[in-house]
Amino acid sequence: MNSNRSSRPRKWLVYTLLVFFLFSVITTSIYLLLYGTDLGITGDEVAVVYVQGVMLTGSVPAGLGVATSEDVTASLREADERESVRAIVLRINSPGGSPAAAEEIVYEMEKIDKPIVVSMGDVAASAAYYISAPADRILANPGTTTGSIGVIWAFQDRTVFYEEEGIEHYIAKSGELKDMGADWRGLTDDEKLYADETILEVYNRFIAKVAETRNLSIGEVKEIADGRVYTGKRARELGLVDELGNLYDAIDTAAELGGIEGRPTITYLNKPSLSKLLFGSEDVRAYTSYYTDNDYGIISSNLIDLS
Repeated sequence: MNSNRSSRPRKWLVYTLLVFFLFSVITTSIYLLLYGTDLGITGDEVAVVYVQGVMLTGSVPAGLGVATSEDVTASLREADERESVRAIVLRINSPGGSPAAAEEIVYEMEKIDKPIVVSMGDVAASAAYYISAPADRILANPGTTTGSIGVIWAFQDRTVFYEEEGIEHYIAKSGELKDMGADWRGLTDDEKLYADETILEVYNRFIAKVAETRNLSIGEVKEIADGRVYTGKRARELGLVDELGNLYDAIDTAAELGGIEGRPTITYLNKPSLSKLLFGSEDVRAYTSYYTDNDYGIISSNLIDLS
């Protein structure tokens, strides 16, 4: 009887260890499934940072149709601080967005000594090209939509609508320009001049950054910076892109620039995960809005229906 009693604690110990082991395996599997990242234990790493969606400042999680500078810069900083990461790939699918968001990302990129390679997907235009220009190498697909070097500020005048609907406005304002851009009136000549000056200021910074980082003169950039978009193939001919290739070509290039021998370990720092797909949005179009809802339209070989 004593021997049977003494064996019971051992059985419970075995059962406890077995349950702990199974729990660890299941937890690790779920983590990898949800977040799509490896544990970064072995090998030299290339970190992939996604810029997918309209670029804004803010705290919207990655993968919800918006690429925020907070998310991208945090991922860049994490990649820079990891000793195992030897190079970084920016995977860009964005029609552009806020100049301030682009400038925040570029400021962070310029602090990093590790090689940064840009991989352009469907679209990498306007502000998305702004953050591409400072990279050590830019790769695009032949059919990538890129370029659109320029700045736009749109105003809407709905005075006719308000008049037809009998809607009147009383505006109390502290200065003449305080309601500039309001849709209940059009712009005055002075306001149009001010808008043009403001856009020109931002545009000149854009031009200067592209010229500086792409080894082009201001004049050369202005010749191609009239707002038009280019295919990846044409952008390469113009010097806006270095090579043609896909994401894994960009990873191989980054590994080479980072001095990695052999196949690198790939770490996806802010890749849209299964958990965000399941719980972040009920509409799949939120994840593809960078492609479907932009000012450049959709260039495709067939009819695309993402509804």
